[in-house]
Amino acid sequence: MKTIINARQISKSFGDQKAVDGIDLQVQAGTILGLIGPNGAGKTTLLRSLLGLCNFEGELEVLGLDPRKQRSQMLNDVCSIADTAVLPGWMTVKQLLDYVEGVHPRFSREQALRFLADTEVGLKRRVKQLSKGMMVQLHLALVMSIDARLLILDEPTLGLDILFRKRFFEQLLNDYYDEQRTIIISTHQVEEVENILTDVMFVRSGKTLLRERMESVAERYTELHVVGANVAQAETMDSVGQRPILGGKAFIFEDAPRETLQDLGELKVPTLADLFVAKVESGS
Repeated sequence: MKTIINARQISKSFGDQKAVDGIDLQVQAGTILGLIGPNGAGKTTLLRSLLGLCNFEGELEVLGLDPRKQRSQMLNDVCSIADTAVLPGWMTVKQLLDYVEGVHPRFSREQALRFLADTEVGLKRRVKQLSKGMMVQLHLALVMSIDARLLILDEPTLGLDILFRKRFFEQLLNDYYDEQRTIIISTHQVEEVENILTDVMFVRSGKTLLRERMESVAERYTELHVVGANVAQAETMDSVGQRPILGGKAFIFEDAPRETLQDLGELKVPTLADLFVAKVESGS
C-alpha cells in the first residue's frame, strides 16, 4: 500500500507557544483519517503544514513531495476545504465553474454539474447570495470534481445543521471516496464521522495522544458499565477514564483482559467521543 503522507517530528511554534510538538504521522492510500482534538490542539496548524501553507520544523513528504519546496506540483493531486474557506462572492456559480475549469487541468465540469443538480445551488446565483450550507455544497462539488489523491477537510461542516452535515458526509463517502483516494477530516462532530473512518488520531497541546486503526480501537479499548457494589472494586483498577452513569459508573480500560472485567458489569466498545474525553482528561 502506497504511503501518501510521511511526517517525522513535525513542530511549529508561534512565539513561546508550540502549536505542533514533534508529531509523527504516516498515512497510507485509501485511509480516511479522523483528526480529533479540542480547540487549540494544533489540528489546523498540522493540516496547514501538510498543505505547505506554513513553515515548520521536521521532515515531511506528501505524495513524495516536500510541501515547502514543491507545493505547486503537490497541489495537482491535493484538494482541501477549511472552516474559513472563502469563495469569491462577486462571481456567479457558473463563472466560478468556468474559472476552476480554466485553472485546474483535472477538474470535471460535468461531474460538478452532476453534484450540484441535487442541490438548490443555481448556476446564475452569485456566491455571496448562497446560504452557508449551499456554499459548502458548492465547495464540495468543486473539490470532488477534481481528480485528486488526497483531500484535507478542516471542520468542513462547522455551523451547518444536521441535515446538511449528514448529506455532506454521505456524498463524500458514496460519490468521492475509493481505495485509491485518501481523506483527512478534522472535526468536532466526532459521532458523525466515526462510522466512516478507517483510522483515528487524537491530538492535545500539539502532541499525539492516540493513533489507531478503527478496528484496533475495538480490540484494545473496553468500556465497562458497573452498578451497585462492584463500582468500588472497579475503581481500584487502572482505567483510562471514568464517568457517572445511572446507578453507577462507566470505566474505559486499555489492553485489559476482558475475562478480568466481565464479572463486574456490562462490556462495550467505547465511542470515539467517550474515549477522546477519557484520553484528554487523563493526559495519557
